[in-house]
Amino acid sequence: MPTAETDYQLGAGALALIRERRCYVDGAREEGAGATIVKVNPTSGTELGRFAAADAAQVERAVGAARRAFDSGPWREYDGARRGAILHRLVDLMEANLDALVEIVGAEVGSPVSLAVPLQLEGALFNLRWFADAAPLGPDGWYERGTTVDAPSGGTHPGLTSHGVIVREPAGVAAAITAYNFPYNLLGWKLGAALAAGCTVVLQPSARATISTLALWSLIEQLELPPGVVNLVLGEAEVGQALTGDPRVDLVSFTGSEAVGSRIMVQAAPTIKKVILELGGKSPNILLPGTDVEAAIAPSMLRLITNAGQRCGATSRMLVPRADYARFCAAAAEFLDQVAVGDPRDPATVVGPLVDKAHLEFVAGHVERALAGGAEIVAGGGAPPAEFPDGAFMRPALLGSLTNADAFAQEEQFGPVGSVLPYDDVEEAIAIANDSLYGLNANVFGPLPDALAVARRIRSGNVTINGGGRIRPEAPWGGYGRSGIGRESGDEGFREYFEVKHIQWPLT
Repeated sequence: MPTAETDYQLGAGALALIRERRCYVDGAREEGAGATIVKVNPTSGTELGRFAAADAAQVERAVGAARRAFDSGPWREYDGARRGAILHRLVDLMEANLDALVEIVGAEVGSPVSLAVPLQLEGALFNLRWFADAAPLGPDGWYERGTTVDAPSGGTHPGLTSHGVIVREPAGVAAAITAYNFPYNLLGWKLGAALAAGCTVVLQPSARATISTLALWSLIEQLELPPGVVNLVLGEAEVGQALTGDPRVDLVSFTGSEAVGSRIMVQAAPTIKKVILELGGKSPNILLPGTDVEAAIAPSMLRLITNAGQRCGATSRMLVPRADYARFCAAAAEFLDQVAVGDPRDPATVVGPLVDKAHLEFVAGHVERALAGGAEIVAGGGAPPAEFPDGAFMRPALLGSLTNADAFAQEEQFGPVGSVLPYDDVEEAIAIANDSLYGLNANVFGPLPDALAVARRIRSGNVTINGGGRIRPEAPWGGYGRSGIGRESGDEGFREYFEVKHIQWPLT
């Protein structure tokens, strides 16, 4: 097994992708005029890379370039087939550089090499391909369709027959702001949909995952798009605020925390722009009576702990029949005791570090407050790997002796920790599942007819049964309540990047 290194050297291919660490405005690279940001490798605690944030003037010029490219540039002449070919080219470039992209996201986010392709790359590749194929056709297979309508009785002109067309047009300039946990996937959702639709884009990646985004941007730059079609501005909250408040931006797509999503709505409100928010979750994992508890343990735990629990859709509330509670906790403890926590470069590792020490302290604080309030660790826990004293590691853990009303069961920790909640009957399980401010994801284990009936009653944008299946790029992702507004992925996500126009005229 690799041991801790003071420098955590990246390979030549990875270094080549992140050699350029500047903003990209109006078709050219330029050094950010703002503060320098240092990204630390969360495994070794050593510096991974640094970059300069954009200042307000650079953000303004990036938006201006996107506005000009959309309103009057050659991008307007690119039809759907040509836009789709560009996205297919991006997929080809990503596949050719797959190993380097895996290495970089492992070094920056901590994703283990054993899981990085299915977790970090497959979703991006699948979604970009889907948008590439959909670009010539439009959402639901159409950009324009005709209508012939008889005026309703009692209308202004009873009996008047009109002909019309419904036209989908690109929404305009899209500001895309991505989170750190899945930098490639989120860029694929947002940039893929926007370019397939014919929008222009200003992208701001999370400062915690800028290095991974820069790697991908070095491939995007090879697409040789017209100046202004894609722009990259680096930085933190002030950059996002400048983007979301700019009146020349037509649409904002943000993935991140509920708190930041709320602020984005406020910032976008004065100019009445469209806002798509993919926010947090506190998702239930329900074991119905009669479920094979031991068979459900591995998928239940992996849905909680992969990517070190930094998943908005992590099913972190385990709802278990009271009769199976002790059995579930014992099986979970046995499983978590075998989970390899450590160096993301080691193929045996299942859980790598959290993204940084600040987030580690955030998650640990949630656990400490819960324990102080009477909760107990029923599975997992323990000291982090000793060979990485400067890393941001946390061993997965489940907490019991809680109720669904406790803060730990209501608030998103965004780490490899969850709660186990007993219930007495299925109606109570459904009530507990729905007793949340969020509604992003859920899973139900049990006989298919019973599980399907329960799934239909859970207020959640996504529900899997008995573990679900593979990534579905044609399916929407998003949630109810404070989990966000709108959808990403598939036709539902594609439609978000359009305005709809109705044109009609009388037939005499």
